Amino acid sequence: MKNVKVAVIGGGVVGVSTAVCIAEALPSCSVTLLAEKFSPDTTSDIAAGIVFSKQFPDVPLERQKRWFQNSFDHLLAIAQSEHSPEAGVLLSSGWQVFREVPAVKKPFWSETVFGFRVITDMELKRFPGYKFGQAFTTLKCECSNYLPWLEKRFRKAGGQVVQRKVDSLQELSTSYDIIVNCSGLGSRTLVGDPEVYPVRGQVLKVEAPWLKHFIRDGNGFSYIYPGVHSVIVGGTRQQHDWRLQVDEKDMKTFMENCIKLEPSLRKAKVLSEWVGLRPGRKNPRVEKEVVVMEGRRVPVVHNYGHGGLGVSLAWGTALDALGLVTQCVHEMSPQAKL
Repeated sequence: MKNVKVAVIGGGVVGVSTAVCIAEALPSCSVTLLAEKFSPDTTSDIAAGIVFSKQFPDVPLERQKRWFQNSFDHLLAIAQSEHSPEAGVLLSSGWQVFREVPAVKKPFWSETVFGFRVITDMELKRFPGYKFGQAFTTLKCECSNYLPWLEKRFRKAGGQVVQRKVDSLQELSTSYDIIVNCSGLGSRTLVGDPEVYPVRGQVLKVEAPWLKHFIRDGNGFSYIYPGVHSVIVGGTRQQHDWRLQVDEKDMKTFMENCIKLEPSLRKAKVLSEWVGLRPGRKNPRVEKEVVVMEGRRVPVVHNYGHGGLGVSLAWGTALDALGLVTQCVHEMSPQAKL
């Protein structure tokens, strides 16, 4: 079947990844990426971009492992290629430390990252007040580089980019055969999903070129992630908080916590302050449904609700979304109706 028109909604890392996967794998589809905002104005641009995961309660573990493995493999291939500097994807090593010994000492994603191990007592002395730690090498993806690079790849595959706000799926129902919803937090209003909610994140970009290894408190509230040009220091994880203004009290609190982890941060020069709203959800929604719009049955594929794990899972869930779009295309073919 030729020229199936596909609309992908969302200019963040999940939306652009999904659009690339569809455009490259399904040449019979004409893919348009629509969003109100693109890089550098997306929440993904604010993301620290360190690749690891957590376990969602209601998603089969094998599916979560596949999401993470596929995303890691995709980013690793970029990090080991000539595209690494332009795409902003690099290997990153460091420590995750805990004030109490966690119930799960070896998370499922530890099988994918490199050199995962429990740190020694000697290493732990560097982090007073912490009782347990893990060391590993993973990937860091700087979305301010990665998103424009992906968008260029999307255009090369024949994709079209349209900057516009989509207020309802009905707006697209007469122009497109399949709609792919990667609108993140926007899904709360776009598809009326009350399960998606904002998780406010505030971070600092600082100049500290002497820092080469990441440090992350296992609680997720204090982290130091060195990148190519700067170091991300954070942060906050405030659920159901819609504030986009910088909160000086929050900044002071997480900076003090991070200085305890890395005292040399006192000498770091602050470059910028950022706030973004992560699309929180109990579980990511990666599924298809058929919606009746303007008298037509329109297939809709959803891929949103990754919380703070958009970078870590985007390519894996994009491949799942691609599989669902492929099913929709097959169901539209004349042979499928015989």
